[in-house]
Amino acid sequence: MPEQKVIDVLLVEDDPGDVLMTREAFEHNKVRNRLSVVADGVSALQFLRKEGEHADAPTPDLVLLDLNLPRMDGREVLEAMKSDERMRAIPVVVLTTSEAEEDVVRSYSLHANAYVTKPVDFDRFIDVVRQIDEFFVEVVRLPGR
Repeated sequence: MPEQKVIDVLLVEDDPGDVLMTREAFEHNKVRNRLSVVADGVSALQFLRKEGEHADAPTPDLVLLDLNLPRMDGREVLEAMKSDERMRAIPVVVLTTSEAEEDVVRSYSLHANAYVTKPVDFDRFIDVVRQIDEFFVEVVRLPGR
């Protein structure tokens, strides 16, 4: 069996409980990917642009983006990413509690690669994170990999 690729994942999430569940899902599924976390949209763009305290941040291979964030919401982050040539190719999975059709439509119109509604149930959440990981690590080819 070929060795599994390790990718850098940026989680943009302000809810500490969801951050913990994502970390636990990575551990539970034995995901070897490196997970970086920022808690708001401004920090997400600083991380992606390698500004300030994020000067040495890895360029993520995948961004898991919540929509409802302080300082700058996920829609604004997505728009900024996809309009910047340096970040445009980074796949973005919107991972949010919103089931609103307008959020789904707007996310895809801003060029999100996928829209996933966060399950409330922990076991289902673990399964969703595993499926996202399997898809982006085992199925698709990411830029620069």
